[in-house]
Formats: sequence, C-alpha cells, structure tokens
Amino acid sequence: MRDLLDTITAKAGSAPVRLGLILGSGLGGLADSVDGVAIDYADLPGFPHAGVSGHAPRLVIGDLDGVRVAVFGGRAHYYEQGDSTAMRLPLEVLKALGAEQLIATNAAGSLRDGMGPGELMMLSDHINFSGLNPLIGEETDARFVNMSDAYDRQMRIALAEAARLAGVTLHTGVYAWYSGPSFETPAEIRALRVLGSDAVGMSTVPEVIIARFLGLRVAAISNITNMAAGMSTEVLSHEHTKKMAPVGAAKLEQVLRAYLKRI
Repeated sequence: MRDLLDTITAKAGSAPVRLGLILGSGLGGLADSVDGVAIDYADLPGFPHAGVSGHAPRLVIGDLDGVRVAVFGGRAHYYEQGDSTAMRLPLEVLKALGAEQLIATNAAGSLRDGMGPGELMMLSDHINFSGLNPLIGEETDARFVNMSDAYDRQMRIALAEAARLAGVTLHTGVYAWYSGPSFETPAEIRALRVLGSDAVGMSTVPEVIIARFLGLRVAAISNITNMAAGMSTEVLSHEHTKKMAPVGAAKLEQVLRAYLKRI
C-alpha cells in the first residue's frame, strides 16, 4: 500500500482528497472536467482490471469546482472475475488519501412506473439480491458492519438540495444489486418489486459495504437507462445502456457540481 500511495502522490501531489467519486457506465465524462492528473489503473499495482466498455479505467485526482477529488473512471464488477472485493484496494487508497466521503454512481434499470430513462434516483437503501458480501473472510469483529445507515443522511439531504438548486428532479428509492452479467428476468423483476426495489443494477452495493467498513460516509445515485425486464417492450442490452447513459449524465454532473459547492 505504501508503494502504491507513493506512486500516486508523486504524480498527483500529497494534498488531502475531500471526496471520492465512482463513475458508472457511460458517465466517465465528468472526469474530464477535473483539473488534475489521470493515472491508468494499469499503472497502479493491485488495481482491478475494469474491462467493461463504457468505463474508462483511470484514477483522476485534482480540483473540481474548488474541491480536491479522486475520481474512479471505471469500476470492476463482480461479474467480470467473480470477485466482490475487487474495488477494496481503490477504496482503501481513497481513504488513505484523506477522503471522508464517497459518492458512487451507476447505470440502472427502473422498477418504478413514472421513473424512466434519463432520470436520476438517489439511493436511500439497497437490497443485496446476490447473496454475496465483500467482507466474507474478514477475520476481525469489524466485519459486522451496521448497514442501517449505509447511505449517509446528511449527504442525501445535501444532494437533494443540490438537485433542487440545479433544477434537476432527483428521485429517491431502493436499489437492488443483481450480480449479472445477464439481465434480470421479468419474474425476478416482479419479485424485486414486491420486495420494495425501485431500481436494479449490477454494481455499487459491494463498494458501499466496503466503504462503510472503512469508515467512509457514502451516497449513491443511479442514472436510469431503461425500464427493467418485462416493464416495456425494449430489448435490454449493454449497448442500449451506453446509448441511454448520456441522457441522464448531464443532469448527474449538474447535481454533483452543485453538491461540491455545498461541502
């Protein structure tokens, strides 16, 4: 870890980072707005291979609207290598760089009538539909993380106000993590709706669990790219996700930049 941090600070400087951002599918454009240094994951020993199209696997550290941030331009998904701990090292690095907050973003399917593609949903809670947990194998009692406050209340209040000031509708709801890579079946979506899910996706939850384990305050926002299986006639595909992601990406950037002005 020390060598890795030395590599990063040698390129990006040692000033403390205030906030970490994980960018979901098709959302990497925000990293281009950061006035700083970009480091490819391939140049950071131990960082995951994030090979999904629509993700730019690089760490960008610098100033965004006057706030020093660390932006993860790509994430490793469980479905890539079957490892739910893949984002642990990047988050440990974020913590070591001084960050106290993490905002994770993702592309997701909507389970809620009236919340369609191009809209945003802030996570109030999640359902881990996969049965997996990145803390399995951890040997200390710290593994028993309280998840009743996984999504920080004060951060959610501030994000809601940021959205209001930006003139962006920000829904709130429960996100269900589905391991992927295949999309959900209509029957699974019906079950998730009964369980209280409002959106479904293939990421974020492992990162939130790890971040809370590390003591980071967390918020997360879904960029809705499609209606979930069985809720419309559209054919689900990753190409469709990438095509629709830019519709909500501009709104998401507005919300995040308005939030930065409030911290």
